[in-house]
Amino acid sequence: MSILEVKDLTVSFRQDGKSQMAVKGVSFALDRGETVALVGESGSGKSVTALSTVSLLGGSAQVGGSVTYDGQEMIGAPENLLRKVRGNDISFIFQEPMTSLNPLHTIEKQLAESIALHQGLVGDAARTRILELLQKVGIRDAESRLGAYPHQLSGGQRQRVMIAMALANKPDILIADEPTTALDVTIQAQILELLAELKASENMGLLFITHDLGIVKRIADRVCVMKDGEIVETGPTAEIFANPQHPYTQKLLSARAVGQPAPVPDGAKTLIQTDELRVWFPIQQGFFKKVVGHVKAVNEATISVRSGETLGIVGESGSGKTTLALAIMRLIGSEGGITFDGQDVRKWSTSQLRALRKDMQIVFQDPFGSLSPRMTCEQIIAEGLGVHRIDAGRSTRDLVAEVMEEVGLNPAMMHRYPHEFSGGQRQRIAIARAMVLRPRLVVLDEPTSALDMTVQVQIVDLLRDLQVKYGLAYLFISHDLNVVRAMSHKMIVMRHGDVIEAGAAQDVFANPQTDYTRNLLAAADLS
Repeated sequence: MSILEVKDLTVSFRQDGKSQMAVKGVSFALDRGETVALVGESGSGKSVTALSTVSLLGGSAQVGGSVTYDGQEMIGAPENLLRKVRGNDISFIFQEPMTSLNPLHTIEKQLAESIALHQGLVGDAARTRILELLQKVGIRDAESRLGAYPHQLSGGQRQRVMIAMALANKPDILIADEPTTALDVTIQAQILELLAELKASENMGLLFITHDLGIVKRIADRVCVMKDGEIVETGPTAEIFANPQHPYTQKLLSARAVGQPAPVPDGAKTLIQTDELRVWFPIQQGFFKKVVGHVKAVNEATISVRSGETLGIVGESGSGKTTLALAIMRLIGSEGGITFDGQDVRKWSTSQLRALRKDMQIVFQDPFGSLSPRMTCEQIIAEGLGVHRIDAGRSTRDLVAEVMEEVGLNPAMMHRYPHEFSGGQRQRIAIARAMVLRPRLVVLDEPTSALDMTVQVQIVDLLRDLQVKYGLAYLFISHDLNVVRAMSHKMIVMRHGDVIEAGAAQDVFANPQTDYTRNLLAAADLS
């Protein structure tokens, strides 16, 4: 008998007096020691299905059908039974550990809370179990990390702590909801390997939720493809990848950023150049804040980018990618040369820099976090026009409508707020906000990492089209090497603040010169 059986599951939510169906007749089973992947784009019903297994959807949800764990019905089960199962028999790992972990409590306290609640272990017994868990998930020098707070750990370490918390009570089922989306490719590979090892050693069932089919291919035994709340195709992983039957599955499998950027125009001028750029943050101690050392975020980086050219910047978290870009934009202090369009901007005053801001724009990783929830789409896009007092002889609304059409948004939606758009649409708004100023340099900081694969392809095509149309220079920061290859003319590889490899993007991909670059490429699902 399967450890988890879902039969004809339906979930609807009441909104504005109407019932909205989120899950429609979903059925699947999970055995011990097996990995089943729920795959689909945002809004397909994957996470709602997973949360339904232990009734975590809240009072607004109307749930029908059947969910049985080890023969026990979970839908409509008494609260005391659900409390026993949640976190004990069925555990969750969520996408963003920084929001799942309590920022005010140490790692030890958060793990101890779960162990005390379900196992009754306290004091030295609890600490011994915590150290065992942290070592099992690959946290080095675990004892020294017990007193650390979440913000003091890297993204990969935080995710490992989340896995330790999920495994603390030896669950029968582990539900991992997009657990590797925000991680570097090397860390992602380590987490996937860790999950596979733990599943085998503990004989758990693993329900893995993702929109990344590259991950599914590496970890799952069976796949359920979801669209609009329904499972449209299911089967063994190898079979689904070799011979997908449903058009939606075929679309997902073919959604991969491909091709190359258009060639840089002949005679294109160098727009941005750095000469041994350095960003060191002082480490201060004592009452008088004596400088006892430095965090060397960027070490003597020398780069150049021409108009119409993209420089891809890759490396693991903490390698200095974003710090380098912020220093180039004069948003943080630095030493060394920064030349923009032939002018040394490092010595410019604040008022001189204000005029430069129009020519340098940035698009961030999380469009929802970078857009004000209290402003309409029109207000967000037009804000820069007012700041820089741009008068093109046309109304602001006309300029906003024009740039919305350019990025593939319907101008009729300009009165809407960010929460009324999908993730891909919000990223288009962020791009429109930058492009309305007609910049010459755009920093793209992980602009596709939070997006579904099909939306990623659309955004890459949009960015390449805008580059050709306006001769834009891009600094493209990403850990998705497929997207970097599709976007970049040149690339640099950063590690611990150093540029350890640089060259034409195709040359670096074809013939990497350092072991670190080779490891990055090996960890990525390059196709």
